[in-house]
Amino acid sequence: QVQLVESGGGLVQPGGSLRLSCVASGSIFSINTMGWYRQAPGKQRELVAAITSGGSANYADSVKGRFTISRDNAKNTVYLQMSSLKPEDTAVYYCNAVLKRTYSSNTYSNYWGQGTQVTVSS
Repeated sequence: QVQLVESGGGLVQPGGSLRLSCVASGSIFSINTMGWYRQAPGKQRELVAAITSGGSANYADSVKGRFTISRDNAKNTVYLQMSSLKPEDTAVYYCNAVLKRTYSSNTYSNYWGQGTQVTVSS
């Protein structure tokens, strides 16, 4: 019943910018952490950035100073603003959310989106 849908991926030249969006929908009481992961061909999936419900964010060292994560709690949406893109940023980017489905739930559940392709090439 819970679904995460990413959008905003595409092809950009080195030095360019992209803004990714992810909307969580379905039966959701509250969302704890939302984040972005990426997976390049032949590589393991890695954390890019994450943000708590209170707005505290952390980033992978490789993207610090270039990427900015933000969220709109009222819209259950998380964003990733990517600037100064490099070819090594090329990957499928996945949205992740840790959320509580109902008020009475005792645990949080982890959900993933389908992914959106980001390609940085000249």
